[in-house]
Amino acid sequence: MKEAMLYRQEKNAGVICQLCSHRCAISDGSAGICGVRVNENGTLYTLVYDKIVAQHVDPIEKKPLYHVLPGSLSYSIATVGCNFRCLNCQNYEISQIPGRHSRAIPGVPITPEEIVNAALRNRCQSIAYTYTEPTIYFELAYETARLAKRKGLKNLFVTNGYMTAEALETIQPYLDAANVDLKGFNEPKYRKVCGGTLELVKETIRRMNDLGVWVEVTTLVIPTHNDSETELRAIAEFIASVNPAIPWHVSAFHPQYKMAHIPQTSPGIIYRAVDIGKEVGLWHVYSGNLRSDETSTTLCHHCGTPLIRRSGFFVVENAVAQGQCPNCDAPVGGIFL
Repeated sequence: MKEAMLYRQEKNAGVICQLCSHRCAISDGSAGICGVRVNENGTLYTLVYDKIVAQHVDPIEKKPLYHVLPGSLSYSIATVGCNFRCLNCQNYEISQIPGRHSRAIPGVPITPEEIVNAALRNRCQSIAYTYTEPTIYFELAYETARLAKRKGLKNLFVTNGYMTAEALETIQPYLDAANVDLKGFNEPKYRKVCGGTLELVKETIRRMNDLGVWVEVTTLVIPTHNDSETELRAIAEFIASVNPAIPWHVSAFHPQYKMAHIPQTSPGIIYRAVDIGKEVGLWHVYSGNLRSDETSTTLCHHCGTPLIRRSGFFVVENAVAQGQCPNCDAPVGGIFL
């Protein structure tokens, strides 16, 4: 075990974790909601600093991040655990392992140095902290990100956005981009489906944008949950109010985990969401996992010139030159070579 970052000691050997927005009050001998941060006699420890359960080389478009080094590879890692309890989690086999707390945390022993070296060896241009919630393995992500930055690698979070301001400000010097999962725009449903608070996720998106972290947002559209035009428009209007350059990825739901009884999302709803995003002024809206070449193409928001064409997760053409449209010189938000 390694002593955790970002916590405060309390009376009677208790602690307050300041890593995610649950701000768990953890008594001696207990774990936080994530299941991987444990209080031992007034000292908070992380159980996942040196154990990962997933490591893959992915196209960066799979994150999805469409405006960060398009066409490049990202070394993707995860540990067990999560601070949400999403009823539709597609990675519940690893995210929910510590739900009934056990010190027997699965994973392959690894160091930050080994992660960075593996990324370089596999010709990746970034490291993605993904699959489960990266906030809960913050210590590993932080140390890895610091080393990666020195080696010229970008650092990416694929996150539910439930980190505290303290955590974000700590990682910000090393965090280049994030895809934030905005799961809807109805507070009671947000709590019911994932166990989080909508307003705190919105605060993270605003704060990331203000701190200069490149942000993209993903919304999984779930029938009967968040698929009304009213809610989709509210999501799009919020993103546009933060920054119209933030790309919005609208993905179709497929029945799984504790939502296996919900029907899958029809393509028509996804394409309508794309239209809604454009109607409210978002520069870039993508149809997520429908893999439509048309709605996965990046267009110049000013003149409409096709800039980046994709087929599935792969870039087949990239005309962006120094972050600008080659036709009208309008800026294209993101991180480009």
